[in-house]
Amino acid sequence: MRLRGLSLLVSLALLAPLSAHAIEFSAAELAKAKALQQRLLTLDSHLDTPANFHREGFDLRQRHDHNALSQVDLPRMQEGALDGGFFAIYTDQGDRSPAAHLHDRDAGLQRLLEIREMLAAHPDQFALALTATDAAKIKAAGKRVVYISMENASPLVADPSLLSFYHQAGLRLLSTVHFANNEFADSATDPKGAEWKGLSPAGKALVDEAVKLGIVIDQSHASDAVFDDLIQRLPVPFVLSHSSAKAIYNHPRNLDDTRLKQLAKAGGVIQVNAYGGYLIDTGKSDARKQAEDALMKQIGAGYDQLTIAQGVQLKEGLAKLDQTQPLRQATLDDFFAHLEHILSVVGPEHVGIGLDWDGGGGLSDLQDVSQLPKITAWLLRKGYSEQQIAGIWGGNLLRVMQQAQDYAEGRRTTNGRALPR
Repeated sequence: MRLRGLSLLVSLALLAPLSAHAIEFSAAELAKAKALQQRLLTLDSHLDTPANFHREGFDLRQRHDHNALSQVDLPRMQEGALDGGFFAIYTDQGDRSPAAHLHDRDAGLQRLLEIREMLAAHPDQFALALTATDAAKIKAAGKRVVYISMENASPLVADPSLLSFYHQAGLRLLSTVHFANNEFADSATDPKGAEWKGLSPAGKALVDEAVKLGIVIDQSHASDAVFDDLIQRLPVPFVLSHSSAKAIYNHPRNLDDTRLKQLAKAGGVIQVNAYGGYLIDTGKSDARKQAEDALMKQIGAGYDQLTIAQGVQLKEGLAKLDQTQPLRQATLDDFFAHLEHILSVVGPEHVGIGLDWDGGGGLSDLQDVSQLPKITAWLLRKGYSEQQIAGIWGGNLLRVMQQAQDYAEGRRTTNGRALPR
């Protein structure tokens, strides 16, 4: 199984029954929170849901709960008052051979095509957003908002000029790297360590071109040295689409307080993540890993090839493993510890929500998007204003997008060029 599939199994295994001491909300609190979300614009900055678009049996308009593969669909978006977000073009990191680069190029284009096909097939329910102001218009029209992002820029290694094509097709958020180093940047989690000590020369050129086009840069998954390069290099703010606090759990995917303050000073935003392995030490053993590998062999398909029906089988199998070889479960308490710390460091103007749905995110007591009002209820309980909550649920991120697009528009005007927005 590829690295992505292995990491997903770790997180899926954490979605076990709720512990006795977990935070609870009354029905009145949740109803008030949902009503508030329905008035506001509620966006998540990192949805891996396009990974399901090719799966046999998956229909975004149908409910697929009790399934290890699916946490986002239209019925649960409606139940959880999620207006939409950034749908990710994710490409597994290959071996960086010329053949792998071509495979990554084609895989990225295929995922982009699947997103655009979904939009064309369901124009009454979903709409593509291209500017920071489009989201509110789409919500007002009664549809769900689809921004397009790219997680891992490896599809651009073989031909970086494809970035312009992706932009014209809707790309508005770009990260350079994923679990392992690539030709553009160092990853926070590559076991081999740093290769470029930040952005590579090709990565600097890619980031510069993205800024010219008005694409927001996403630092999640990149190393701290990449963060430092972005702080020094970018004329506009950037974001972390799904990351958490290193002060709460010292994981390389998380951000330390010094860099959090630098991010806020630069006008950027961190979207707090709910991937259990980045929130807590899950204590996974070799025996548990071997049991998960055996479960996948029993199901008889690689993670990317699983059907939606097999997702039910996978969830049941992981639940049985939890009884014999349990892992520590990440809960809303753990998530709120990260969220509260980050809010205390940078303030609500620089915080958002990016829970990594359908990519390993979710908690024992926040298992899919239908439960999102729990987060809003917590924010209300903590005394945050409606305006601050609106910022956290998308306004802060869209402010960064507006700045990026205004900067690009200013360059076009200055240079006398009429490039597409």
